[in-house]
Amino acid sequence: MGLRAYIAKRIVYMIILIFLVASFNFVIFNMMPGTTLAKYVANVKGKMTPERLEKLKQQFGFDKPLHERYLMYVRNMLTWNFGESYEARRTVEEEITERLPITLVLMGISEIAAMIIGILLGVIVAHKRGSTLDTALVTVSLSTYSIPIFWIGWLMISFFSIRLGWFPVGKITPAWWATNPPANIFEDIGGRLYCLFLPATTLFIFLVGGWILLTRAVMLECITEDYVLTAKAKGLPDRTVLYKHVLKNASLPLVTSIALTFGFLIGGAIITETVYSIEGMGRLVWRAILTTDVPIMQAFFYISALLVILANFVADLIYGVIDPRIKYG
Repeated sequence: MGLRAYIAKRIVYMIILIFLVASFNFVIFNMMPGTTLAKYVANVKGKMTPERLEKLKQQFGFDKPLHERYLMYVRNMLTWNFGESYEARRTVEEEITERLPITLVLMGISEIAAMIIGILLGVIVAHKRGSTLDTALVTVSLSTYSIPIFWIGWLMISFFSIRLGWFPVGKITPAWWATNPPANIFEDIGGRLYCLFLPATTLFIFLVGGWILLTRAVMLECITEDYVLTAKAKGLPDRTVLYKHVLKNASLPLVTSIALTFGFLIGGAIITETVYSIEGMGRLVWRAILTTDVPIMQAFFYISALLVILANFVADLIYGVIDPRIKYG
């Protein structure tokens, strides 16, 4: 089977999987005790008008039989019509659009930095296995990866915000913009990055250790193979052997982890966003769980599943580029 046939086959599988994800998502929320609308109405007792209740029933199909509601739900998911948030009384699309850029910047900066630095350091400690550097970095990585992220956040806030006063907390734009707004796009970007520095650093400290340990583990599986000894015997520089031969052949697990990381990127960092009071996707989903805001949760789980499916598809294609021994069949 050629590459084109493989891609066509995978696309068909993805379409079937998307349909199954939407169906499973519908079943989960409708199997909960009581109707989801009734649970929400109970949470806002005294605030729900009859007109508002009737509008919600019609909008989400609660006045229809289960099978009709299912067909309506699947059609809405496939057409990206997620409806209106119970709590915010705005469309789910508006809620996500407002918060997603914040989460993508926060998670993107910290995740990409953690990946690059973690993989580079993982290669170095694998090469110097058993040395003092290896022991120190592995110990630090295990410590930072094991410490609760909210504790790291509290330490960062306590030292850099409260004691030194260098960075704000709970803001995505600098306070001085109220009287002195940014004059150009560079000041706008710089001010936002300044406010996101602490939470991004907190995420980086928590994540980088995992990438160091993973890279070290996959490198050690390949670094003693015969082809590595042959490359060294040819007189190739250590850097060429490490990055061109060992890392390339050991990178398949890393590709999988990177793909899944980007797949879950939209989920945000619930704990970090809560500690720093950042109104991103993590806080949005957390509030949706607390208030039984089902439209938000359904949209979030559906979009997250789509991104994971797409990330796995991209990873499968990259496997063949990295390792020519992999055949599409």
